[in-house]
Amino acid sequence: MIKHKITPQAENFSQWYQDIVLQAQLADYTPVKGCMVILPNGYAIWEKIQKELDQRIKATGVQNAYFPTLIPESFLSKEAEHVKGFAPQCAIVTHVGNQVLEDKLVVRPTSETLIHYLFSQWIHSYRDLPYLINQWVNVVRWEMKTRPFLRSNEFLWQEGHTCHVDANEAQYRAQMMLKLYQKFMQEILAIPVFSGIKSETEKFAGAIQTYTIEALMQDKKALQLGTSHYFGNRFAKAFKIQYLSQENELHWVYQTSWGVSTRMIGGVIMAHSDDRGLVLPPRLAFLHVVIVPIFSGNKELILKVAQNLKDCIQQEAKGVDFWRDIQIKIDQDESKKTGWKFYQYELLGVPIRIEIGPKELELQQVYVVRRDILNQKKIVKWDNLAQKVLEELENMQHALFEKAHAFKKANTMEIHTWEEFKMHSKNGMGVLIAPWCQKKECEAWINEKTKFTIRCLPVDEEMQLIKKPGKKCLCGDQGKIIQAIFARNY
Repeated sequence: MIKHKITPQAENFSQWYQDIVLQAQLADYTPVKGCMVILPNGYAIWEKIQKELDQRIKATGVQNAYFPTLIPESFLSKEAEHVKGFAPQCAIVTHVGNQVLEDKLVVRPTSETLIHYLFSQWIHSYRDLPYLINQWVNVVRWEMKTRPFLRSNEFLWQEGHTCHVDANEAQYRAQMMLKLYQKFMQEILAIPVFSGIKSETEKFAGAIQTYTIEALMQDKKALQLGTSHYFGNRFAKAFKIQYLSQENELHWVYQTSWGVSTRMIGGVIMAHSDDRGLVLPPRLAFLHVVIVPIFSGNKELILKVAQNLKDCIQQEAKGVDFWRDIQIKIDQDESKKTGWKFYQYELLGVPIRIEIGPKELELQQVYVVRRDILNQKKIVKWDNLAQKVLEELENMQHALFEKAHAFKKANTMEIHTWEEFKMHSKNGMGVLIAPWCQKKECEAWINEKTKFTIRCLPVDEEMQLIKKPGKKCLCGDQGKIIQAIFARNY
């Protein structure tokens, strides 16, 4: 049974988050420390994400495949920077029964090395390019501190890998996927994001350039929701991936990879939910509408009307984008009180609640309550209900985005001096946009003093870094100054 007690955000944000994950039955802990089981409610959200995003990825010409979980350890050593970045998180298989393995096997932390080896076997001619492939799999990265969905030893994700004839085509693909992710976050997750390029310190191990999507959570920390990497031909040279050109010359391919994970579910929780429980954008909800009959008087007639209303809504939704597969439940459980049911569905984040009892039966109307505005109970006539429900679902989707966008705007500030930076970082400002000299030493110094890191370097419409000539860096340097976005992060 759901406990119905959630720690307030203001009291302890971390505990509030974990309470929602557990009490909304999204995930639970397992006997293996740092691992989680994703329960049906949580997995239904992941299936929604997977279905919608998979369609968008395939529309760009990418095909799905599946690659093994186990990777020869020797593969990781072929690209020095890559292995250095992942070595501390790798789980390694050393024995099978009593037999010691000569070539140890790494449990997949990411698939670059294995896939790149196979690319070298498959790609021979310019006719084989571009090679565009994606997989939906699990990965294992041994984390020191774990939290369900945000950081766990095993998680689910999507990872795409591509090969191209030249640098321009590969960079275009990496940037295309970043924009695809950004649009998906906004349209489906209702989360506004910062996007840009990672600093050298923060970029993916082995990448020449990492593009990132960052979102601001309600505790004013930033969460990385997705990345897209341009590898140039670093991995191609390490794994000997070459193609014969039209001029009959051998060339290295240029590569990208890009991915998002179940971390997005954690992002949705922290961006939208409240002290009453989960708040889900309707386009992501596993249950869109619950009809709660209030049994007093003619039970059979109330249930018959409730079923008719459900049928009408589903029929209306068939011709409307996003709502064709609308999920509606009629709660006929008489063992629980009506108030308990209301609280339960609020906790589970069901976007729309419809109440119908003897009085509503008599007046041929219902009460409609939207999860994000519980204090606004609306009276709706039966003949207008189907249209009104779809309208409210769409309104809620947009309202959640606008609310999150307003929060992001209110907690983002452009500053110019170190004194300003220190003051606002201490006062809990979420995002600080400041001039930066591009030196790793300066980046490390700012992090040491404030715990703020560079989340990304914003870019202009041509995907170029935004230069700030004439400005001073926070450290006082007047060198090659660019704009940087700083925040505390997960």
